[in-house]
Amino acid sequence: MAKFSMSADLKTSADSVWKMIGGFNALPDWHPAIEKSELEEEGQVRRLALAGGGTVIEKLVSTDDGSRTYSYTIVDSPLPISDYIATIKVTGEGDDCTVEWSSEFEPAGASLEDATAVVRGVYEAGLENLKKLYGG
Repeated sequence: MAKFSMSADLKTSADSVWKMIGGFNALPDWHPAIEKSELEEEGQVRRLALAGGGTVIEKLVSTDDGSRTYSYTIVDSPLPISDYIATIKVTGEGDDCTVEWSSEFEPAGASLEDATAVVRGVYEAGLENLKKLYGG
């Protein structure tokens, strides 16, 4: 099982960032690669429409507003990965916070390097956009 993690330090409160990214349906609000998100199965599954075409279906595993974290798995996607589980967490005090995005997965139809590069690209796009929105 491959592991990958990336984080971004932002110049705003953890609560402010969590309000933006903490909802399971909020990805289009902050990730430039996601055009639309539709909730299904009583909010436990999201269907993501990707910019440029393609669909990713993800299932919520757990969420905790108190610790500002949620975990999800990918049910179906065009990405070269399988058995993917990820966690997004926001930590911090005062006017600074850190967003951490971490995952475990298996490469599927690609080398470990190529699969990791895809995951890295997804995380970088989202975290860089958060830096633009909040400063970091």
